[in-house]
Amino acid sequence: MSQRRESYRAALRREQDDVSGPRCAKVTTMQSRYLRVTVEVDPDLPGDLTRWVGRPVSSVVLFGTSVLRTLVATVGRASRPGG
Repeated sequence: MSQRRESYRAALRREQDDVSGPRCAKVTTMQSRYLRVTVEVDPDLPGDLTRWVGRPVSSVVLFGTSVLRTLVATVGRASRPGG
């Protein structure tokens, strides 16, 4: 058990020393006595999200617009006097 813990700690130290250059990504590290979490965000993430989410969002907007136009037309006909 102790050997496994020491090899894990050594791997963490190697990872910290293995910095090949400045990183483009945004990195946040949260560390406590028992837990170390590193979150790295890819700088291309906003472009990827736009590409992935763009079509579904535009489809929902188009559908919503169609529904609203239909409702407005229906309410407009029903609210006319004598109609």
